[in-house]
Amino acid sequence: MTKRSIQERLRQLEARRDVLVARLNREQRARDTRRKILIGALVLDRIERQPDRHLTGQLDEWLRAELPGFLTREKDRDLFDDILGPHKPEETKHIPTAEEQQP
Repeated sequence: MTKRSIQERLRQLEARRDVLVARLNREQRARDTRRKILIGALVLDRIERQPDRHLTGQLDEWLRAELPGFLTREKDRDLFDDILGPHKPEETKHIPTAEEQQP
């Protein structure tokens, strides 16, 4: 049986550590995703079961205030038309050229 050098053993331990860190990161992301799904499911369930109660109070106000800034993709905004109302694409502001600014 040949002895492995200390250097080789350290490389193997570092590789094992990298595998374990990657596994831990995957588990943490999966847990975070699951929490997001569950909290979203709770909110949607309450809105669907009692829309008059939850879409006329503080939850409604908070969602209407926070969602537009949080949702960055138009497809995502479209998913919340029932809460926010139909999304109107923002008009692009016209910036006059130097020639247009001259009298």
